[in-house]
Amino acid sequence: TGALVEINCETDFVSKNDSFLAFGKSVAELIAKNNPADVAAIGELPLSQDGFGPTVEEVRKGLIGKIGENMAIRRFKRYADGGKLAAYLHGARIGVVVEFEGDDVAAKDVAMHVAAMKPVSLSSADVPAALIETERSVATAKAAEAGKPADIAAKMIEGAVQKYLKEVSLFNQVFVKAADGKQTVEQYLKATNTTVKSFTMFVVGEGIEKKQDDFAAEVAATMAAAKGQ
Repeated sequence: TGALVEINCETDFVSKNDSFLAFGKSVAELIAKNNPADVAAIGELPLSQDGFGPTVEEVRKGLIGKIGENMAIRRFKRYADGGKLAAYLHGARIGVVVEFEGDDVAAKDVAMHVAAMKPVSLSSADVPAALIETERSVATAKAAEAGKPADIAAKMIEGAVQKYLKEVSLFNQVFVKAADGKQTVEQYLKATNTTVKSFTMFVVGEGIEKKQDDFAAEVAATMAAAKGQ
């Protein structure tokens, strides 16, 4: 059983704060043990830290008042299907968990590969349709600009899509540690008798639109409440 959780703050300085790090560790452990349904349910789990509590949400609010910076639990992934787990953290910004069977070293290497190459799926067949359509639209526009005949344009578009699928699917990517610069992740896994069932990668802040006004307002409100105003 394991859990990967993203907790956002506003500055690198706070991301290294002992209280913030302790909060993150506790939240991950609570997710692994309690299997919350969603982020809101995490807030209701029991936790006491730095004199705050008795829930995760109360500790979060207390730390906002203490540190003076907003922090929020954004998303999480819990694994409890009985498979082995390998984890890799790249600093405090990229976290990867790989569910696997087989060699521990190979799985750790693949977790590092995921952090470096950022695949979107295990195989080409698993790439989300929306991403494929976006790539197809880009390829279609390029073919139109080139002014190629319809049959050649169609081949260009399909070639571009297939190239994209190989570039973003884990098994088809060239393994970052490949000695020959050609071995794919799939070939590496086969050579090490390892099977990767799934993976999760969180890049901190990915896709978040910054809303500084909202952050400032929440911090001010929380600090005011802490002071009894």
